[in-house]
Formats: sequence, structure tokens, C-alpha cells
Amino acid sequence: MSDAPLAGMRVLDLTRLLPGPMCTLYLADLGADVVKIEDTAAGDYARTLSSDPQAAPRPRMTAWYRAINRNKRSLAIDLKSPRGRDAFLTLAKDADIVVEGFRPGVVGALGIGFSALLALNPRLVYCSLSGYGQTGPRSALAGHDINYLGYAGVLDQTGTRAGAPALANLQIADLLGGAASAAIGILGALIGALRHGRGRYIDVAMADAVLAHQIFALGALEDTGRVAARGADLLTGGVPCYGVYETRDARWLAVGALEAKFWRALCATLGRGDLVCGQFATGDDGARVRSELERVFATDTLAGWTARLAHADCCVSPVLTFDEALADAQFCARGMVVTGADGSRQYAPPFRLEPPAAPATRNAPRQGEHSREVLAEAGLAPAMIDALIADGVVSAAS
Repeated sequence: MSDAPLAGMRVLDLTRLLPGPMCTLYLADLGADVVKIEDTAAGDYARTLSSDPQAAPRPRMTAWYRAINRNKRSLAIDLKSPRGRDAFLTLAKDADIVVEGFRPGVVGALGIGFSALLALNPRLVYCSLSGYGQTGPRSALAGHDINYLGYAGVLDQTGTRAGAPALANLQIADLLGGAASAAIGILGALIGALRHGRGRYIDVAMADAVLAHQIFALGALEDTGRVAARGADLLTGGVPCYGVYETRDARWLAVGALEAKFWRALCATLGRGDLVCGQFATGDDGARVRSELERVFATDTLAGWTARLAHADCCVSPVLTFDEALADAQFCARGMVVTGADGSRQYAPPFRLEPPAAPATRNAPRQGEHSREVLAEAGLAPAMIDALIADGVVSAAS
């Protein structure tokens, strides 16, 4: 048996697209047996949904689907069918964790909500992941990452002065709220279930999680009674020592010299000791210091500055393209980019375990690829599984 931390734990994953599957990827990479519970129609349409709006639909699995669904199995089942629901309830009796991402009320209407499953399995950890949570005036509304960031005040804080709110190519609400926050809650509840034998319900709202991490904005409001305008606070370009500067070859440097020692080291390396006193300058003085830095950095290329600042210990780094990041020496040394079982580039888990656990190497599943296998493990007779498949209640990939 694997020595991975969650080896022997069974997760029934009713989610799709990005937030829920990323959460259950953490669990799978920690050794849990994650079973994707998919419908018999479209299934998880991340399989064919490209992140490139110019790309044609893909008949095969997309790379990002493969990356976040590795080490999982798939059972395709019609939960609206009484027989499909009964089969799911049979699985839930011996499961450790259920994760669902439907709109509030859907799992209850299907007869697979927390109270129904808890009656069968008192130690079950059940996580409901949604945009706005199970309660409140927006609980029933649909949303996406951009909407949660908008409601939480993040978009209003993101971007340049006098510019429009900026959209990051990192889904902050989906991943911080829908993946990481849910995984933390699940692992905490799982420890409680193992210690006390009692299950627990976890209500995770992606909008809540984003709001709860708006630490600097809340601190500014409490300390000063106001939040700085977009692009004007400490960490969004309001001071010269923290921001991005263009180089001669139209590349960018990220300057994060917040501490005095780092700022002094940067100014010394640039031969501009006269700028030391302008580290946190604002207004006209801040604009002057920033303008001086812009002029200096525009005199050399990104490669030139990277070499000159390599040993200055001043928290200045190149802004790499994504291709460059994948080949970066530090990430390579840490083994962050790995080759999946299917030959595609993927990320290693963003945590290191000592002693290390043997990694699982299962490819991301086809829809219903493991239907027969999972149902047989739950004790359903082969003839019953055949009947469910023949009647369209379950689909199984050939």
C-alpha cells in the first residue's frame, strides 16, 4: 500500500472545470483515490474547452484538463435516475470525502445532499463549493472568477492609475477560493473525522475566500479610513521601490525593494545614491524618482540588467514570459515541471513531503473510463452493472 498521506481515502468528486478539480488534484497528489462522478451526457467539458479563444474545438483532451485530472478515475452516471442515485449512495457509504460544485439546492433535489449521505456515513466530510456560498442574497446566482473578484473589491484595486481594472491570467478566486481554501477545509475536517468519528459539512464560497484575503486593503481602511486608488497603494505602483520598469528591449523588470537594505543595495548598484531618500516617495517627488528609475532601466536590456543585478541582493527580478518560466533554473532545480504519464508537461505538486511518497502516475481519465471498475468495487454485481450501462444510467468508455 502507498505511504502517501491520504492513501486509502476515497473522494467522490462531483465538480468540473477548474476550481473543484484543482482542489481534488491536491487530494489525489496526496494519495487519495479520487473518483470523478460525471454525467452521462457532456461530462466535464474541460476535456475539450481550450483557454485560447482562437483555437478550434479539440476532439481530444485538452492539456489543462489532463494536468488537473491526473491520478483520478471517472464514473459516468445519471444521478437524476433513481437507479443512478442509488448506485451513488452505495459508493457514498464507504467514501471519506464528497466534493460538489453545483448551485445551492441541486444536490438536495437529487437526494445526495449532506444530510442524506450523513445518515449513511456518519464520518463523511462533505464540501460544497460555489461562487457565493449556500446562503445570502446572491447564493443562487451564477458567476465566474471575474465576478467574484469584482464583488470582493479586487478588480477595483488591480491595474494602473487611471486605467481600467486589469485581468490576470491567474484565476485568483477559482484557485485561491475554489481550490486552496476548499482543500484546507476538507483536510481540517478529515482530521476531525479521523479523531472523533464525526463527519462535517464545509460551505466554501469563492467570493468569500477572495474577500478574506484582501489583507492590505482592509488594513489600509482600518488604519487610515480609506483605500488608495488603483495603482497608487504600496504594492500596486504607488511608490518607486515596488513596481515594474521597462528595459531598453521592451522587456520588464520587477522591483520589490521594500526593505531599506534592499533599496540601498539597488541604488548603490545603479550608482544613484541620490535616490535612497525617495524609496517611499509619493506625489510629485515620487513621480520624479520613478521617472529617474525609468530612465536608468531604459539604458540596458533585460538580459543586461539581469546579469548586473544577479548578485546585488536587492529583490529585483526579470519579468519572464511563460515559456521562460518553465525553463527557469530555479523551477527546474525544484522539479516543478514534470512529464505526465501521457507525455505532456505538467506541474509537480506545490508542496514537498519528507520522506517523499511515491507519486501516482495515472493519466487523466476518459469520461466513464472506470465506471465498471468503481461500481464493482462498491459491490455491484456484474449483471447489475451491465444492466445500468444497457439502460443508459451509466456510461463506460470502451
